[in-house]
Amino acid sequence: MVARLKLKGIDGRAPPGVEPAGSQLRKNLPLLLMSRPLSFEEVSRHNSEEDCWLVIDNVVYDVTEFLDEHPGGKRIVMGFAGKDATTQFGTFHSPSVLRRFGESLRVGVIAPSSSSSVKTSVTPSVSAKSVGSGSSHLGEVQPLEVYGEPVPYIEPSWYQTWRSPYFNESHVRFRSACREWCEKEVLPFVHEWDVARGVPKSVMISAARGGFLPCMMGYPFPSEFAKVKIPGNVSAEEYDYFHTMILVDELSRCASAGVLWGIVGGPAIGLPAILHFGSQELKQRVCEPVLSGSKTLCLAITEPQAGSDVRGLTTTAKLSADGSCYIVNGEKKWITTGITSDYFVTAVRTSGGLSLLVIERAFEGVTTRRIDCSGALASGTTYITFTNVKVPAANLVGEENKAFKYIGYNFNHERICLIGQAIRFARTCYEDSFKYAHKRSTFGKKLIDHPVIRAKFGKMIRSIESCQSWMESVVFQLTQMSTTESRQKLGGPIALLKVQATETLEMCVRESGQVLGGLSYTKGGIGERIERLSREWRVYTVGGGSAEILEDFGVRQAQKAANL
Repeated sequence: MVARLKLKGIDGRAPPGVEPAGSQLRKNLPLLLMSRPLSFEEVSRHNSEEDCWLVIDNVVYDVTEFLDEHPGGKRIVMGFAGKDATTQFGTFHSPSVLRRFGESLRVGVIAPSSSSSVKTSVTPSVSAKSVGSGSSHLGEVQPLEVYGEPVPYIEPSWYQTWRSPYFNESHVRFRSACREWCEKEVLPFVHEWDVARGVPKSVMISAARGGFLPCMMGYPFPSEFAKVKIPGNVSAEEYDYFHTMILVDELSRCASAGVLWGIVGGPAIGLPAILHFGSQELKQRVCEPVLSGSKTLCLAITEPQAGSDVRGLTTTAKLSADGSCYIVNGEKKWITTGITSDYFVTAVRTSGGLSLLVIERAFEGVTTRRIDCSGALASGTTYITFTNVKVPAANLVGEENKAFKYIGYNFNHERICLIGQAIRFARTCYEDSFKYAHKRSTFGKKLIDHPVIRAKFGKMIRSIESCQSWMESVVFQLTQMSTTESRQKLGGPIALLKVQATETLEMCVRESGQVLGGLSYTKGGIGERIERLSREWRVYTVGGGSAEILEDFGVRQAQKAANL
């Protein structure tokens, strides 16, 4: 099935002249037939190269036309002709393969009476009656029903009947909307977009129209410029910072920094400065098209010689004699989504300090080129050059020489989003390796039965859950404190939490890779997510502030508050 990926274009459609996979089967097979009940006895009769069926998770597939395309050769597939291949498929293939191609090969399902020995994966529904109010620490908080994966620690604890004072029915509705959109629009295409090094514009538009992109701006929801409803029919009164973090968590199930950043990364870190400090005219001109998905935007701060040291930036902006425009010269490096952006929210050095300008791609003198990085391929990391670029004075964000304030205003939001991503990425490493350890046998027993392997999972679990609990506590503070208070009190803890979360991700990538062995070193297949994250974890220890800088900052903040 993986072989069919090369037939798909970046937008998920087959190139002109190429018949989409399984299209003839769809034309000739009535829809009702695809869900008709079948017995194992009937399936067993389809066991030849001319007529080959097999069963995966109680679903029957006709793989006759696929035999010659199987990467491991037809002999392996024929070994399961007319049989249940669930275990073997799960050992060597990613579930995304079935999500992408399964429907085109499906011919029916195993009837309940004949499937008692086959385990299926079920996502329980959520009952509103079981949802606690989550609005008060007083009184009894009712548990939520199990949602998503029922295996312990694969999902956050509030997904698995743990009582939580933080989450209420609006979060449940919002979570369901996020997962449904991600399962349909994102997860089946991650490998393809990573290989193509780009996310289709149609996906960004879908994220905007569905209300997901505006939610990445944090709190409050930017309803003035986003002409859409909040997903899950969440009202503006119900909306809080936990909704943003739920979206970050659900998007991060893709286990790809490149895909996640390619969809929402640029606006999430670049647009808040305009929303909070830009003139009304600038907001109308930039925020509306970006939040609708028709235009894209990125934050351009880092330079070849200045990263975490923002005060060391050298890109200059000189005001013209008549005061109508700024003349910008300089370079920016490692800019996420810069290769596709229409607007660059750019830190520049003006006469009295640092300022923020919105530089448009259409301006003469703006050039961009892709940087070839080891990971985050779909996000289009970019080198930008500004050569005598004339930028209208109206594109100044706020006041001159106040950029450090505007940039710092969004640091907590940017870093808490990176923290959420790192924690869910770590969970995917645990998930894939934990499931594999129950399938793979070595030295006469399952991997999970080896104490040394269980020790790896124990290390992953305690690190992931510690970070999750700290993050939820910090996010709760964000819902209670004013912006001024949160910037004063939470900058240090968020900085330290980012260090802890990214170190946890690094550890989980390493330990899960040891469990999967060579499969975690192979692009595609069951180890695909771990392999990709092995190339991407490092950007999380550097991006948004390097671990060394943030750790020192967190301690200095504590030192300052202690006043000893």
